[in-house]
Amino acid sequence: MATDAYSWHFTQDVEELLDRAGEFLWSEPALHTVQLTVSEMVRTNGITAYGEDAPYFGRLVGDDGTVRATVMRTPPFQLQLTALPYGAADALAVLLVKDGRAVPSVFAPSEAAAEFAAAWERRTKATARLAMSQRLYRLGTLTPPEPAPPGRARAAVTDDRQLLAQWYDEFCTDIGEETRPDPGSWAESRLAQGGVVLWETPDGTPVSMASASPEVAAQVRVTTVYTPAPLRGRGYAGGATAEASQAALDSGAKEVLLFTDLANPTSNGLYQRLGYQPVADFATHEFGDATTKG
Repeated sequence: MATDAYSWHFTQDVEELLDRAGEFLWSEPALHTVQLTVSEMVRTNGITAYGEDAPYFGRLVGDDGTVRATVMRTPPFQLQLTALPYGAADALAVLLVKDGRAVPSVFAPSEAAAEFAAAWERRTKATARLAMSQRLYRLGTLTPPEPAPPGRARAAVTDDRQLLAQWYDEFCTDIGEETRPDPGSWAESRLAQGGVVLWETPDGTPVSMASASPEVAAQVRVTTVYTPAPLRGRGYAGGATAEASQAALDSGAKEVLLFTDLANPTSNGLYQRLGYQPVADFATHEFGDATTKG
């Protein structure tokens, strides 16, 4: 199909996106896990779920009416794209420039992210930088670490709020995530969802955490696996991740997913030993200050 047979359609109404593009997003829920999670968060908690500025959503439609891709942004966070047909990235960049929409960064399957980054550079004075390469994994057969690290897992409770907020802030700093939710708000939301597992030593001291996103499209994504630097290398993260993964399975999720930083061979090796299998590679490209061209 020629590139001019596609057209982008935008809305600020997440219900409209899900009505028009929900079937597309559900067609490959693992590949679309982040967009499914974000859209459900906005649908459930309103347009200020991620910040004061209103989000926007878009779908790429073929001349036969079929949705071929989606895009969304919840300011101040990155633009999120699915895989794209040839030429769609440049058309998207043109429209975003025309509408005066700022794009601080883009997260997408690696090829789509690179295509949009190149298009954004062409259409603006921005300079793109590959900020992170990630791999999406899907859990096959869960294989807990053997032997297990000393101690036990437990669900985080309200009294852990301050610790969760501190560890989340440290986690974001470790991965270079400058734009982040308020740590206290993050901790409260995760506690409300019952989505954080702590690993604690035999004397009851928490030493690692693994959180999980709410179930969407019959899948749960394990996120924010963190152990303070002085406590690493002792297997605590493996114990916490295995327990969070088992909790997701016990809740009825058909798929359990997670992302890893490809620059971190330790975490990639750990998750594969736990039974996670590669699905696809994703990338984040960041953009310097940009002035749109005429």
